Amino acid sequence: MTEAHRRASSIRAAPGLSLLLAAAVLGAALAGCAPTPTQQPAEEAIEDGVLTAKVKIALADDPLTSAQQISVSTHKGEVQLSGLVHTQEARNRALRLARDVHGVRRVRDALQVSSGGDL
Repeated sequence: MTEAHRRASSIRAAPGLSLLLAAAVLGAALAGCAPTPTQQPAEEAIEDGVLTAKVKIALADDPLTSAQQISVSTHKGEVQLSGLVHTQEARNRALRLARDVHGVRRVRDALQVSSGGDL
């Protein structure tokens, strides 16, 4: 038996080694996908994206807030509204609409009421 045949048969004789190697590679790959303190788990990021979309739809469907320049961002169920609105009434409505979306834990207000010429 040649040296190459002996090596091949010893590798075949140790199927556990192949599984161990595969597990190590898979583990390293998954560790690279693990969230860091600045990243969210995928499921949480998806939920936040859904909340953002729902809030944007609620704002777009409302006659008072649809023409406003409102940005929506969500992190861990907390929605932040930012941008410019024409009136305090529009600000209040936007905040209420966001709070009324099922799943929103908290709404942060970063909206500014325009002084007239800003929009």
